[in-house]
Amino acid sequence: MKCPGQDMRYWKPGDIFNGKCPKCSGTVEFFKDEVRRKCRCGHAVTNPKLDFGCAEWCPYAEQCIGAIPEEVKARQRTEHENSLRNRVALEMKKYFGKDLKWVDHTLRVARFSERILKSEGGDPLIILCAAYLHDIGIYEAEKKREETGTGCSLQQEIEGVPIARKILERLGVKKEDIEKICDIIGNSQRTQEEGTLNFQVLFEAEWLVNMEEKGFSRKEVQAVIEKSFRTEAGRKLAEELFLS
Repeated sequence: MKCPGQDMRYWKPGDIFNGKCPKCSGTVEFFKDEVRRKCRCGHAVTNPKLDFGCAEWCPYAEQCIGAIPEEVKARQRTEHENSLRNRVALEMKKYFGKDLKWVDHTLRVARFSERILKSEGGDPLIILCAAYLHDIGIYEAEKKREETGTGCSLQQEIEGVPIARKILERLGVKKEDIEKICDIIGNSQRTQEEGTLNFQVLFEAEWLVNMEEKGFSRKEVQAVIEKSFRTEAGRKLAEELFLS
């Protein structure tokens, strides 16, 4: 039996479409299951809409569609990670509900993290998921502080990790990525010498938001930049926002 996804009897309008050659800008017609097709100019153009999602689990994938181009794999990984990050952000918003203070704070930390990592590198999935979940233990921490008098920052880490882990597991994030994300969430009070680049990016983004919210003086900002900012992008961003 032929795979329904490859059997033209099951195809729909739009499964045959035109693409654009990046070399000559000419039109190239594609069938949805074609990996590449040559343009009239001779350039081999990769199908821009190719979806090999079934190849991740089907044991007959190679027999059916052959080898998957690396550029297609890379695109699919990026799309998958973007989807995961968006779903984590949605879970954060659900968790905080109508508490717009924490939603806004978290989104700003994530935006600053993204701006820094674009220049400095790091793993976008790890950094941004950690950014969305880094304060997820705040409610439980406040309850425990009232009950035991434990410092809120430390208790927030203790309470936040299991909540974050549960969310990430439910969304199907890889185990090794969950460990990296939870390591950052559970160790925000560590010294910078012990932290990874992923940790440092989020650490600086959190400082940027805190300086905004608390209205640091110019002198205080300069002291924080000197002591805590180690990435060039983070330092420049802090100087643009607070010292220019």
